[in-house]
Amino acid sequence: MKHLRRALWCVAVAGVVAGGVFAQQRFREYPSVEYGEHMPLPLDWNRSSEWTFARLMFPPGPLDGYRGRFDGPWQEGLSLWTQDYPRADRAMANAVRRLTNVDARSVEQSVSLDDGDEIYNWPWLYAVQVGEWGLTEKQAEKLRDYLLRGGFFMADDCHGSQEQAYFEKTMKMVFPERDLVDIPNDDPIFHTFFDLDDRFQIPGAAHLATGHKKDGYVAHWKGIYDDKGRVMVALSLNSDIGDSWEFLDDPSYPTKFSVLGTKIGVNYVIYAMTH
Repeated sequence: MKHLRRALWCVAVAGVVAGGVFAQQRFREYPSVEYGEHMPLPLDWNRSSEWTFARLMFPPGPLDGYRGRFDGPWQEGLSLWTQDYPRADRAMANAVRRLTNVDARSVEQSVSLDDGDEIYNWPWLYAVQVGEWGLTEKQAEKLRDYLLRGGFFMADDCHGSQEQAYFEKTMKMVFPERDLVDIPNDDPIFHTFFDLDDRFQIPGAAHLATGHKKDGYVAHWKGIYDDKGRVMVALSLNSDIGDSWEFLDDPSYPTKFSVLGTKIGVNYVIYAMTH
């Protein structure tokens, strides 16, 4: 049923099926702000799969702390969208593969909203540090269409009142008529695979001493819903879920954060594939 639902989704929006040969031909690893030019590829990197971790590429925004620090266009990597990349992506994909029956691809897919209809091949989408991105009007229009057609967007690593306000401003470009609201504890997104009643703030590796970044003292789980009550956008405000994946096997990063972050990621994947 899951295979059929994903296939029908992709056929409806782009006329192709996600995964398989078409998707594998488009894989490319970009240089990362943390890991440089390349990381070793898993041995099965080119194997077809049911689900792929799709990471959103985006231009720098006015709050981007990396802006101007690297030469070259954001489309070629070495910009903020590559934070935690690709280590976090591959760790999360491996967790999905090991903890569920979902056949996850071992490598990520970097996707730009400016690249024609490419986005429609990847029904689960992730972006890091969304309080610092520079979403354009054209990209916002494409993101809106993608989400209304059934796509799911996990927005992560947004900290403090200034970044929150800027993210909400950009999402109004996407959905002027919809608000970013608190996701209630009984929403299915927190109970699709794991029951996540006991959620807490997940700090990034650089902020373990304080437990928070900027004035983001309290974790919030926010979303934007469609007309049928489906979560289209899931924002982890004042938490860095990506770091909990990135440092999953690092003994200096507390296990409790990686455990919760992994469970949240798995729930979001299952939710996106079944709602």
